[in-house]
Amino acid sequence: MKSEELDDLVYCLTHDKDGDVRWTEELTQNSHYKTHYPDHHQYWKLVAAEIQCFGANSFATLFRGGEGVRYKEVLMDVCDKMNVNYNKRSSAEIIEGNLLMKILTDALEKMSPEELNELAKATGIKNAGGITPETMVGVFQAVFRAGGFKSYQLTLIIVNAVLKALIGRGLSFAGNAALTRTMALLTGPIGWVITGLWTAVDIAGAAYRVTIPAVIQVAALRQKHLNGKQSEKVSFS
Repeated sequence: MKSEELDDLVYCLTHDKDGDVRWTEELTQNSHYKTHYPDHHQYWKLVAAEIQCFGANSFATLFRGGEGVRYKEVLMDVCDKMNVNYNKRSSAEIIEGNLLMKILTDALEKMSPEELNELAKATGIKNAGGITPETMVGVFQAVFRAGGFKSYQLTLIIVNAVLKALIGRGLSFAGNAALTRTMALLTGPIGWVITGLWTAVDIAGAAYRVTIPAVIQVAALRQKHLNGKQSEKVSFS
């Protein structure tokens, strides 16, 4: 990833929602970081290590010689915390998809009939009257299964809303320009509900306040990488 694409992830690892430096972080104390900041690409391994160490409890980390756990373990731990159904033998990409789908499903279940109707129309569903959360879950599951650019767009909408609630700022790596008209319509009803739900969430445990938004951002970065130049066309206002 380019250095600017890692800005949000590095900020999440080093700062809390109020913008204060996390007292548990070690990244900013590293000499390599101090020398090259903000060129994150120069110390991307330190960024990865920071995620791994936050994912391991301090007691276990001592017995690893200060090393953390593998990213997939961090991801599965977050999924367990959030009651996500997944197969531990699946790839990290698929498990990240399960996590994002759980966030989206929870939001759909909290939507009013009017919001669901608006969302259904935005996705091109005809005869949207009486649409149910289950129907919309099926629609978005199909989008994720199909992969590609639409899946990436949906990933950004979910991630952007969650990050606004958890760390006080949305994604910046996509350029801060407006979404296409269709995706802007989707951002409205989905984004409002997800942000509202996550703003009210009390995440117990200091590590989870880091690993949950970090894992969600890694999922977005992975989709950006997989979609290549197409992803450069998508951004948030």
